Amino acid sequence: MKPARPVACTALAAALLLTGCSGDNDAREVPRGWIAKEYGRDGLDYVDRGDGPSKVAGEIDDHRSAFSRTTSGGRVFLRYRDDIVAVSPHLGGSRIEIDDYRDGYNRWHSHVGHVWPAPGSSGNGFRGGGPGSGK
Repeated sequence: MKPARPVACTALAAALLLTGCSGDNDAREVPRGWIAKEYGRDGLDYVDRGDGPSKVAGEIDDHRSAFSRTTSGGRVFLRYRDDIVAVSPHLGGSRIEIDDYRDGYNRWHSHVGHVWPAPGSSGNGFRGGGPGSGK
């Protein structure tokens, strides 16, 4: 009868530990609220009238780390779980555009297509060798 108490305590501790580890549901999500508060609105996009794309992208990435970051054509792209943030030069500052991953990938394909996986893919191009379907 005494072993039941340590087992129950161990199970409770494990459950609390697992819950604590998975508590950050917004990790790797675009910090939309923070961007809206930090930068001015310009139509559907956001702007920083004084800082260039590299600095603005760095601020966003510092606030919430992106999966990946790439630079192309003067723009900086941040890849989050389901979204792409494009930071472009704009009137001496920067324009910040947020697209869901599929739309952003298609829109910015010439800049990110050689670096990031196509939407819905596993992220690598290896399809196996030998006979069989699905290649």
